[in-house]
Order: sequence, then structure tokens, then C-alpha cells
Amino acid sequence: MIEAFSLPFMQRALLAGLLAGLMASYLGVFIVQRRLAFLGAGLAHSAFGGVALGLLLGVEPLAIALPFTVLAAIGITWIRQHTQLGGDTAVGIFFAVAMAMGIIFLSLKQDYTTEAFSYLFGSILAVTSTDLAAAAIVMLIVAATLPLWSRWAYSTFDNELAEADHLTTRRDDYILSILIAVVVVTAVKVLGIVLIAAFLVIPAATARLLARTFFGMTVLSILIGVLSTITGLMASFLLDVPSGATIILVEALLFLVALPFQRA
Repeated sequence: MIEAFSLPFMQRALLAGLLAGLMASYLGVFIVQRRLAFLGAGLAHSAFGGVALGLLLGVEPLAIALPFTVLAAIGITWIRQHTQLGGDTAVGIFFAVAMAMGIIFLSLKQDYTTEAFSYLFGSILAVTSTDLAAAAIVMLIVAATLPLWSRWAYSTFDNELAEADHLTTRRDDYILSILIAVVVVTAVKVLGIVLIAAFLVIPAATARLLARTFFGMTVLSILIGVLSTITGLMASFLLDVPSGATIILVEALLFLVALPFQRA
């Protein structure tokens, strides 16, 4: 098994999975605690619209998916802040529109099946050095927001009190939503559009069962995300099954194991 990781494509797959797992698990705690689990699915399907447009135009799909998904994140946040509609309604609107656009874009292109399949279900073993470099840049961006963690945690638990303390919660909501959108696009090659939402939610949900503090939940979520990625990638190699799906199943197994031990 160790010999497998001497192969360049396995090394790239492992690094890409670890970077995506770190970022998704870190941001996932805010998604779970703010009850925005549907946001991950909405942004993932927004990315599908961008990928489909990229395939139609014959350019790098993720380069189109990035602004496509960021605009969706901004739109969802704006609707949540400026209308009486709930966050799930806003996500549902963008979810449906992006999927409809994606289907139309793909219908206009011939011989798209193989390419579209790889983006829908992931192709971690096909990760390139360019993909890794992009993921590393996004990781640095996420790391640069670490000083905002305490503010985001404060507004997560009591948004009204945070506003009363003159924290820029509305601006922070935009930053957080855009960051999640960027991470979603980064994780497309690793998990695929279909499974990204689970990648964002399950480690954080498992950590919430066990941790007593939000800081503890954050650390535990990151550990679970990293452990699941390594274990899932190794298992997929041994069993010769899709890597992204295996990683999600490992996360789900850890969630089930944690259920009997949830804190009172």
C-alpha cells in the first residue's frame, strides 16, 4: 500500500484530497452551526452550470465555474440579507436556475459525456500539478481568514449581539459565502459536484456530536476531514472503487460511530 503513494498521480491525489479536506472541514463548522447545509448543495450545483458553460465554450471548465459559483454565493447572501425569504429558499432558486442552465449548455455541445461525468463524480486520480497549485493558493486564502474565526463564531451563535457590538456581520457573511464557493470549486476534481455538499457537512456534523466548544468542534472537524480523506483514498485504491465516494462513505461511517458517544 505504501508503494502506491510513491506513484506521482497518487501523491497528487493525496495532496489534493488533504487540501480540500482541510478547507471544507474548517468552513463546514460554520455551515452546520448556522444550519446552512443546503448552501453547499446549492453552490455545488451552481458550479455545475459554470462547468457546463466551460465545456460548451471549450475552455477550462473550473475557470468558468469559479466566477459562476462566486456570483451565486453573493446572490444567495444578498437575498438572505435583504428579503424576508429564508436561506433555503434563496439557495433553492439558484440551485434550480444553475442546473437548468447547465443542462441547456450541455445539450448544445456534442460528445460531452466523459468530460461531464468526471466533473459530476470527481476524478481525484487525474489531478494535475496546476490543480494542486490552485488548491494551495486557495488554502493560503483560507488561512489568511483565520483571524476572522472568532468574529465568525460570535455572529454564528448570536448575530444580533454581534451587530450590537458593531461587528461587520453582513460583510463577514459575504466573505464567508464567497470563501465557501471558492472551496467548492476547488473540491470538484476531488469529490465531484454530486458529493461536495456531503464533504462540507459530514465532518462538521460528526464533530458537533462530540465537541463541547465551538473551537473543539472546529479542530475535530478538520481532523475528521483529513483522516477520512487519507483512509478513503487508501481504501479506494485497494478496492478499486471511486475515490470521492469512498471518502464520503468513510466520513459517514465515522458519523455513525460517533452517534452513541454524542455529548449530553
